[in-house]
Amino acid sequence: MMFNNSGNLGLPLAIFAFGESLLPLTIITFVVSTAIHFSLGIWIVTNQFKLKTLLLNPVFLASAGGLSLNASGIHLPSEILPGLEMLAGVAIPLMLITLGIKFANITLSHWNLGILSAILAPLTGLLTAFLAIWLLNLNEDMTRVLLLFSVLPPAVLNYLIAERYQQQPNQAASIVVIGNLFSLVSIPLILGFIL
Repeated sequence: MMFNNSGNLGLPLAIFAFGESLLPLTIITFVVSTAIHFSLGIWIVTNQFKLKTLLLNPVFLASAGGLSLNASGIHLPSEILPGLEMLAGVAIPLMLITLGIKFANITLSHWNLGILSAILAPLTGLLTAFLAIWLLNLNEDMTRVLLLFSVLPPAVLNYLIAERYQQQPNQAASIVVIGNLFSLVSIPLILGFIL
């Protein structure tokens, strides 16, 4: 429940709520969240930290490449951008189809854990966000983005990581599925507060 759905849900929701003007802030929030997910998250599940595995992770490689190009002022040729956009556009539906197939065989035997997590995740997320806002003295735009991201439901990736490392995937599935259902309440509430 620690790592939320900042990519598939967070980015489009932030664009819907705040418009294109806050897209850079939401992307930075997504990259930081994903970096923590693939470093601290993997370490929590495997109880080991391997720098080589971290550095060869596609998320880190893509982030490093994007940041390097941005810092150097180099722009990709416009001819390859449509192909990259098509790849990006097909990646999310493919992941959702794959996850749908996997979730079809899962029983929510740990529904009580899922409900508890669905309540605790947005509450602890909000408490942590308010603490960060206070400690870092964030501006209004970053505050709004952070508050939205703090109540997002658990990422489906949590289940995939739990399954890959055989660390209680059925419990992770219950947390993810029920947490996403509960987000139908928590997300509108936080949007009503910040908008």
